[in-house]
Order: sequence, then structure tokens, then C-alpha cells
Amino acid sequence: MTNQKTAAAPRAQGRRSRRGAPPGGSLWARIRRDRQLLLLLAPGMLFYLVFRYGPMYGLVIAFKKYNPFQGVLKSPWVGFENFQNFFATGDFWMLFRNTLLLGLFNLLWSFPITILFALLLNEVRHHRFKKAVQTVSYLPTFLSVVIVCSITIDFLSPNGGLLNQILGLFGFDAVYFMTDPHAFRTIYIASGIWSGMGSGAIIYLAALAGVDPGLYEAARLDGCGRLRMMWSITLPSIMPTIVTMLLLNVSNVIKVGADKILLLYNPMTYEVADVFQTYVYRRAFVLHDYGFAAAVGIFESVVACLLLYASNRVSRAVTGESLW
Repeated sequence: MTNQKTAAAPRAQGRRSRRGAPPGGSLWARIRRDRQLLLLLAPGMLFYLVFRYGPMYGLVIAFKKYNPFQGVLKSPWVGFENFQNFFATGDFWMLFRNTLLLGLFNLLWSFPITILFALLLNEVRHHRFKKAVQTVSYLPTFLSVVIVCSITIDFLSPNGGLLNQILGLFGFDAVYFMTDPHAFRTIYIASGIWSGMGSGAIIYLAALAGVDPGLYEAARLDGCGRLRMMWSITLPSIMPTIVTMLLLNVSNVIKVGADKILLLYNPMTYEVADVFQTYVYRRAFVLHDYGFAAAVGIFESVVACLLLYASNRVSRAVTGESLW
């Protein structure tokens, strides 16, 4: 009996030690085990720490009258004065309207067109033709924003532009598209669709590659046509991908980039083209009002976060799919 108790004691002690130990061993043991994966992760983490989280310290200038010669810490504190001045300016509602309309129109047109292009490309059965179309559509991705905007301006130029040359064949006079406020949003969205449709379709084509071919075979036996299969099989199969991309795009509705607009707009189109980020650019680098510009940037980011949160809740309630 004594020998049995003596033999059982180490086993019980071992069970207690195993229950108290963290799963997978100690922290250092897991780091040693996964050191190669952590080494691969390190450059990405370092990038985000240095270029994403590190600069957040500078956001404090939104609450100060920032002076570069005094620095961030010694600049006088003004609280919410920069935000109050921004909301009190007559430019606020114009900027909000322009940013929201450009973001919404871009979402309403470019998002479904990209999905439709991927669906149509997936239906092409001629392999070489499919690859050729996909390659040509993807080529604008390799062009910088400057080149895309330059091509757009040359294409619409009243002096030798291709579109005006085509209109001239039918007896129309040259049209100054780039100075027409009514044409700016169409130009901005159309050029974005042309330059981003091919790269955006890759995500949906990758999702389409995972659809079970047996579903299509069963649908053919039931007499379904290609349009019916696309509606009843293809779209539901890639719906999680569509919802995820939609949520990510909704968060960018209010964050219309400044680089492309700066290259396309001019004083004639300010009333429809000026958005938050172009306004931030002018206040920071032309008027050198850095605190005011930082306040506008924070407001834009907060609104984008709220849009993402709201769209995620709506998507979860309606479709059952969400980011978190």
C-alpha cells in the first residue's frame, strides 16, 4: 500500500504541474519554437510601428497652435479651438458634400462594375482570350497616379484630345472637359474604374476559383442556364468576399484621396472637387496652419471609423456577414 501511494504521488504532482503550465509551454519556449515565423513577421510589425503608430504622437498638434520652431511640446495649447474654427468656416459643408458625393458615387459605380467584370471574365471559356483580357485590364495598375491623370487630361484635351477628335468627326465643337464642374465627378470616377478594375477583379476571381464545380454540373442537369447559375451559385458562393470588400470600401467613402484630385482639379472645378484631404494639404503646406490641418484630418478619420462600424453592424444584421 505504501509503495502504491509513493508511486502515485509523482504522477499526481506531474498532472498538477501540467495543468498549471500554459498551453504549448512557457512564453520563451513558444518564442524559441516559432522564431522563424516571428522573424518573418518582424519587418511588417516594424513598418507599422514606425510609420503608422509612431506618427500618432503628432496628432496632439490638433489641440495646439503648433509652431515648428517651438516644437510639439512647447507649442501653446488651444483645446478644441481648431475644431470649432473648422466647423465655423463656410467651407465645411462644401467639403463634406464634395467628399461624400465623390466617395458614394465611386462606391456605387466602381464596386459593382468590378464584380461584374470578374463574373463575366469567369464565364469566358477561351483560355487565351481570357488571359489576354485579364492582362490588358491589369496593366493600368502598374501606372502611377501621375501617369493615369496625365493620360486622362491628354485624352480629354480640347487641343488634339482623342475624345474631341472623335466629336469633331460628327461636327461638334471642342469641349473643355477639365474645366467643366459638371464633368469633373464623371472624369474622376471613370478614370478610377479604368485604372483599378483589373486589380480589383483579382480578389473576386480568386474567390471564384474556390467554387465547387459539382454545383454547376448539378445545375446543368436541372436545366439551368449560365445566367441562372451565375445568380444562384456564383454570387452566393463569393458573397462573403463581396461583403468584406464592401465594408472596407464603405470606410473609405469619406477618405477620398488628395493625390488624384490635386492632379485633376483646377480653380474652375473647386466647387465640386475640393475635398477634406485637398483642404488639409492647402492649410498645412500653403498656409502653414498645421494644427488646423491636423484637426481636419482627425475629424475625417473619426467619421470613417463610424461609417465602418455602422456598415459592419448593418451587414451583420442583414446578411450575417461582418468583419468582426
